[in-house]
Formats: sequence, structure tokens, C-alpha cells
Amino acid sequence: MAEIQQTSDATYRLWDYNRKDANGNPRELHLDLALDAIDYKSYSNYKTAYKPCIGRPIKLQECSYFTTNLIEADTFIKFDYKRLDSFVIWICLEGSAIFASSKKHNQKIKQGETILFPACNLPTALIPESEKIKLLEVYVG
Repeated sequence: MAEIQQTSDATYRLWDYNRKDANGNPRELHLDLALDAIDYKSYSNYKTAYKPCIGRPIKLQECSYFTTNLIEADTFIKFDYKRLDSFVIWICLEGSAIFASSKKHNQKIKQGETILFPACNLPTALIPESEKIKLLEVYVG
């Protein structure tokens, strides 16, 4: 499971571990708002369905706040983010790889790691080190 946060500026606290605000008072809880936002429907499957495709991004979710793609690769992939006016986040789910950035930096990413690329230094290539690399790609727009 991956939690992708958005810049919606909404926080609904059900519990806050008895933390205090700057004045020493308990922080506000938002029980009614949070309960109204919950989807109480029961689903037979909570996994996002997708058709696997090695070597190119597969769109998993898209909304007005962000897009989340799944990337699976077993060989070199080149990226073109020229039209994207956003940061890019990679969350590595499986394997390891070397990535090259637009500023000619090379670095490794492996399972369990997350990398945020600022819009001025986006990734340009991914070179798997393991048999297969699997990661989530997240950006605005």
C-alpha cells in the first residue's frame, strides 16, 4: 500500500496521540468531517486493476491533484518529462536500478526507497540492476 498525499490543505484528525498545540492545548480533532469522508462500501477487491506492460508507464490513478503510474522494466528506459511542469517521485517496490537525471547525476534506487526529483532535475533514464525493477511514478498534472 502506498499513501500519496496531495496539496488539498485538508486534514481530518480522528486521533492525534494527545499531542498539544503551541499553547499547550490538545490539538483539534475532526471526527464529524472524517466520518463524512469515509467510504463505507465493502468491496470484493481493494487492489487497483491494471494490465502489466514491461518498459512503459501504466496509469494506475489520476485526479486533479496527481497522477500515479506503475513502471516495470527489465532493460534501459529513457524518460522525456519536457512537457511536465512538476516534480516526479519514484517509489521503488521491487528490485534496484541506476537512474540518470537531467543534471547528469547518477544514483541508485532500491526496493523500499523513495526519491523526489525537483522539476529542474528530472530523471532521464533508468537502468535496472536487478532482473526487474518495479516502481511507482507520481507527479502533478
